[in-house]
Amino acid sequence: MTSSAQASGRRARRGVIERTLADLAQALEQSLFAENIARRPGLLQALDPRVKIISILALLIAVGLSRSLLVLLGLYGVALVLAWRSAVPMGFFVKRVWLFMPFFTGIIALPAFFITPGPPLVALPLGLVITRPGALTALFLLLRVSTSVSLGVLLMLTTAWPTLLKALGVLRVPEGFILILGMTYRYIYLLLRTAEDMFLSRKSRVVGRISSADERRVLAASAGTLLNKSLHLSGEVYLAMQSRGYRGQAHTLDTFRMRALDWVWGLAIAAVAAGAIWLGR
Repeated sequence: MTSSAQASGRRARRGVIERTLADLAQALEQSLFAENIARRPGLLQALDPRVKIISILALLIAVGLSRSLLVLLGLYGVALVLAWRSAVPMGFFVKRVWLFMPFFTGIIALPAFFITPGPPLVALPLGLVITRPGALTALFLLLRVSTSVSLGVLLMLTTAWPTLLKALGVLRVPEGFILILGMTYRYIYLLLRTAEDMFLSRKSRVVGRISSADERRVLAASAGTLLNKSLHLSGEVYLAMQSRGYRGQAHTLDTFRMRALDWVWGLAIAAVAAGAIWLGR
């Protein structure tokens, strides 16, 4: 057996603990990388978060109301330009959007190729025929979803999470909904850290390779322990919040102030969204 074959065999024989550790480390690395992007100097980072949310919402409305492929392509190009001007790595941004698109939107759009009536476009084996209206319908769906997801990801990458939550509060979003979002984000991050520590400690105490049955038992025991820790932690966090004066509304030290750039940006995006809706009728 060659060395490359041996290396691939070792990779294939990686246990549950090693694979879980690698996945957890990758998730934490992406989270930290997204926070670093929000602190970089860029176009969207310099805007008032309230204006940023309203402008992204206006573009999303334009995407949903447009019935022109060219307009949708133009709005997707706007999202790419904004990502470029906001110091977001283009490779990371595009892959983050399109990596999961074929698995979710593609599955929904696939039947439209064949069941939508209309003139045939491409004939496939087994008597399958892709119709022209079916291809257009699937393309519309893919473009709408990809553009909407790109704008949403762009907002998340260029805005710190506490600042985004406070901007939602200023825009009269219900406080309970904002609290749930904030706690969910912090719990996910904390649970990832806790799970990584648990699996790392387990790996440091294992000598040699354990059987598949033992790996499954370790995974089940770790999941149960993590659930128990999360339940205890939720109560402790709530009591700590109460002792520090929390009475239903979270407060941050950020102060929002509208500047000339924010007003110009808001008017420009409003014009772009209105033009896209009018052209895409």
